[in-house]
Amino acid sequence: MKAPLDLDQLQTFISIADTGSFTRAAEEVHRTQSAVSMQMRRLEERIGKPLFEKEGRTNRLTEEGDKLLSYARRLLYLNRETLAAFDDQRLEGTIRIGTPDDYADRFLPEIMARFTRSNPRVELTVICEPTPGLVEHIKRGNLDLALVTHNDVRGQSEVVRREPLLWVTSANHATHEQVTLPMAFGRPNCIWRRAAVDVLDQQNRDYRILFTSFSATVITAAVLSGLAISVLPECALRPGMRVLGEADGFGALPDCRIGIMRGQTSRPEIVDALARHISESLDNISVPLGEETGTFDFAALAFAKMKRSKPNQILPGW
Repeated sequence: MKAPLDLDQLQTFISIADTGSFTRAAEEVHRTQSAVSMQMRRLEERIGKPLFEKEGRTNRLTEEGDKLLSYARRLLYLNRETLAAFDDQRLEGTIRIGTPDDYADRFLPEIMARFTRSNPRVELTVICEPTPGLVEHIKRGNLDLALVTHNDVRGQSEVVRREPLLWVTSANHATHEQVTLPMAFGRPNCIWRRAAVDVLDQQNRDYRILFTSFSATVITAAVLSGLAISVLPECALRPGMRVLGEADGFGALPDCRIGIMRGQTSRPEIVDALARHISESLDNISVPLGEETGTFDFAALAFAKMKRSKPNQILPGW
């Protein structure tokens, strides 16, 4: 029987993957660079595959290294969860978290499940509002932590996930072929709305804003019913939607950056724990697309790596 993988080696491996540098990883894990190099040689010998390749001054993961990374994160998380289950000094208290409803729908199940299993004595209070409202709640001390759409103007957040922002329409309607495009957007201060309008204006496309709402449910309904086109991050795609691209006459949009904002709190250890769980959860949540099966299985997709959405890709209907 083969010996189990070394968790210390996996922690170092994750640090190298995250920083792109053996030197910075050595600082994070408090080891010398030579010790880190030795750990990775032993890990590669244990796996039997090369895990890194040089790209300039950066150490890039090989295909085998990228495959190992998701397993390594899961093993380290399970280790922490196991230790927490036997920790008599486990965290206790209440934490207030906010998130827009489009992120809540896709991300909260995984985040809440992971955090609650490790911290069963912590009560989560969750509110769903658009990012501008969450930023104000953070500033006023009404929230301990918020998962937001990153915007350099509104306030600094720690970016934990980056996704393409996509033009979407109904797979069952030709809404995008109308001369004057009907659009569904968030409120005027929504950065996705501003990005979309800028692209349409630059292309001299005729459009009218037919629906405005801070609710992702309303925007999704307008798109799926064939009443409007909208822009959504990849995580917000739903069955029955079609992704539009340049071949359809829609220009490229900037990426959506998802970040964590922290408020002033008397329990920073709880906030730090939840922020770590959010970052790890978002690393493990994949794109909600099942090209091979034509169906959605969110449980099976929890750790799967799916293909990126492509223009003209149609998501299976409900």
